[in-house]
Amino acid sequence: MTSMTSNQPYLLRAFYEWIVDNDLTPYIVVDATNEMVEVPLEFVKDGQIVLNVSPSACVNFSLDLTGLSFQARFGGQPRRLSIPSEAIMAIYARENGAGTVFATEEEMAKTSKPSEPQATGPASIEDVDASDNIDAPVPPKKGKPTLKVIK
Repeated sequence: MTSMTSNQPYLLRAFYEWIVDNDLTPYIVVDATNEMVEVPLEFVKDGQIVLNVSPSACVNFSLDLTGLSFQARFGGQPRRLSIPSEAIMAIYARENGAGTVFATEEEMAKTSKPSEPQATGPASIEDVDASDNIDAPVPPKKGKPTLKVIK
């Protein structure tokens, strides 16, 4: 199978447009430890910075497959920001939190490693025995839902 490019830049653009189209304020969470990130370091906390990327807060906004760049004011001073796509950890709407968190490259590498197929059930319909149904979970009873406190 051929290697595919990351879908993260495409999803980032789609979520950005969706949030803006719904008249909400898009915010991004950036991994400021990425050496390609150009953001005001004085506003970085715990290696991350949260940025308002709404059209009203940014000038010369550009979002493409390689990343995001724009100008914004921090403490009244205009600053140029440049953020590669892989450094954007999440995008969400300030008003309701709708958005997504992106997987990091390390997480993607862990999940993309092929694993040995494991037999977890019968190989064919003939292998199913009527006695197997004894262990099947019982569907919940209809009626008023209840919660049980477990300590």
